Amino acid sequence: MTVTAGTLLGGRISYTQPATGFRSGIEPVLLAAAIPARPGETVLEAGTGAGAGLLCLAARVGGIGGGGVESDPGAAELAARNLSANGFARLTIATADIRDFTAAAPCDHAFANPPYHAPEGTPSPDAMRDSAKRAASDTLATWVAALTRNTVSRGSVTLILPAAVLPAALSTLAGSGCGGIHVLPLWPKAARPAKLVIVQARKGARGKASLLPGLVLHEADGRFTAAAEAILRDGAALPLS
Repeated sequence: MTVTAGTLLGGRISYTQPATGFRSGIEPVLLAAAIPARPGETVLEAGTGAGAGLLCLAARVGGIGGGGVESDPGAAELAARNLSANGFARLTIATADIRDFTAAAPCDHAFANPPYHAPEGTPSPDAMRDSAKRAASDTLATWVAALTRNTVSRGSVTLILPAAVLPAALSTLAGSGCGGIHVLPLWPKAARPAKLVIVQARKGARGKASLLPGLVLHEADGRFTAAAEAILRDGAALPLS
């Protein structure tokens, strides 16, 4: 696998990822900012790829344990190398399918950017990218079930998803015994429809879903807003509750 060396969070994190195929965008950085972890707690990321989400979360919250689950061996190896290179020794990577994975102990927080491309869509010519993004009809349900199974009672389950998947996500989280759901829209620009949402719930919690004000990502001229820059470059949190 050919790789490229880069950075995350404005240079705070060194990050190696595949040169072609599935490459990280801003989604894992935004997702990591929304995880309500505290120092000493444990986390689990499903489909961790080369580790961008875990790296950004570990940079913001010191002393977290746990790690990620990645089915592609090459990506899992990259993620492990990235964690080691940045000194995050308490985080490990398991090469496994999240649907079959059971952690040694339930974690405090679980999160994922699940595959969402329709199974009948045109496949990507890059096998790694296609695997990372193509969803079967039951992908969302099985991933949420696995995340919930590996989370402590009242632990958080957080997803970043296309806005079109939101109804299914709400139903699936509720069906997995999660409540107290918060939805945060990610607006591309002011007064534009949200393409992505972050959804967070608590295992075993009760309460109605709430729609939060959301985050505007870009100014009219295309620059990131100050609020988005604070997350993407400075590692600020994006609290949902």
